[in-house]
Amino acid sequence: MSMTAHPGRTTDDVRRTLEAVWRMEAAKVTAVVARVVGDVGLAEDLAQDAFVQALEQWPRDGIPDKPGAWLTSTARRRAIDRIRRDVNLASKLQQVGHQEELRVAELAEGDFDAALEDIDDDVLGLVFAACHPALTAQARISLTLRMIGGLTTREIARAFLTTESTVAQRISRAKRTLSQDGITIEIPSGAELAPRLASVLEVVYLIFNEGYAATSGRDWVRGDLMEEAIRLGRVLSALAPAEPEVHGLLALMEVQASRTRARIGRDGEPVLLLEQDRTRWDWALIRHALGALDRALTLVEHGQGPAGPYVLQAAIAACHARAHTAEATDWGRIVALYSQLGAIRPSPVIDLNRAVALSYAEGPAAALAVVDALVDAGALAGYHLLPSVRGDLLARLGRDDEARAEFARAAGMTENDAEKALLLRRAAGED
Repeated sequence: MSMTAHPGRTTDDVRRTLEAVWRMEAAKVTAVVARVVGDVGLAEDLAQDAFVQALEQWPRDGIPDKPGAWLTSTARRRAIDRIRRDVNLASKLQQVGHQEELRVAELAEGDFDAALEDIDDDVLGLVFAACHPALTAQARISLTLRMIGGLTTREIARAFLTTESTVAQRISRAKRTLSQDGITIEIPSGAELAPRLASVLEVVYLIFNEGYAATSGRDWVRGDLMEEAIRLGRVLSALAPAEPEVHGLLALMEVQASRTRARIGRDGEPVLLLEQDRTRWDWALIRHALGALDRALTLVEHGQGPAGPYVLQAAIAACHARAHTAEATDWGRIVALYSQLGAIRPSPVIDLNRAVALSYAEGPAAALAVVDALVDAGALAGYHLLPSVRGDLLARLGRDDEARAEFARAAGMTENDAEKALLLRRAAGED
């Protein structure tokens, strides 16, 4: 494969280019190799080997004309070498099957574009493997960011404020589980599809939520994680265009991300939704999100599936996005959507969110009755937003001393510094 020299480009320039290419191509490279070796964990190792080889060669030899194909070819060659070294060569080749032999041969002849045209199904299968229910939630997140997102161990560790060794151990254990359980890059079908797809979407949304409202650390918002989750959501929408929930999740994330600039004040403090300057919302991203929601609802109307949790949450977010002022919000519609959501996915968190909407549709007294019932039930005893919401309702009812006590209680529960500072100010009666 031809290489193109780039005079004047430093080693750091080439490395940044490689990292950008890897971010886009990691899933495809790993999927191709997984089909060859029949082992997802091993395929990821071989794909990483190709990345390391590129780090060594590209600064010296130049960037290939087709960098993604170069990485795929290199990883595939390593896979074939691995098979040839295996004492069970004949059985390995038999497992790969005749169709895979043809694909490998096609790659070997250098016709990369033709060979990769049908790779989308393999990438989708890889997504399902990385998000397999046999893995813990943290392992699924780390493996998805590594295999599908193309992030390094260091980047994942930095994103989740943990150590590289912790992430490396999670990834290693996850790959070992995939290998031991014989989990391959198959796309589930029939009754298996819905729960497996739910697992995939859950992982992507967990990544997004950690960026949208970080659970710990100094920053309330982590834009890098939100961007990565949205990128994964867009990959999924291209790979599974007939699934309403995929488009619903993408719409939900994009609407929420559209508010990022307005959610942070000049001193880095959080700005609550109804107090945000809506001219600072990203209206281009909102239009894209509403288009994704329209696609989801059209699929629902045509019987492709019900309006699931992500479609309903996206519809709620769209109510806020369509209101150019806080006063224009259709709170009655939001209450109804939360009722639908609670019917298909009962949750005290959904009940709490419904109570917030109810407070604007019918008044804080009606909402306080719902919140007090949640307090009595004890289901959200450690959830800082419960006393935070209760404090806000009490403040709106003029019960200031009780409200300040609730804000202080909420501040003691959160580990996010920015959110804690906001709650403490409200506890002191400063906001």
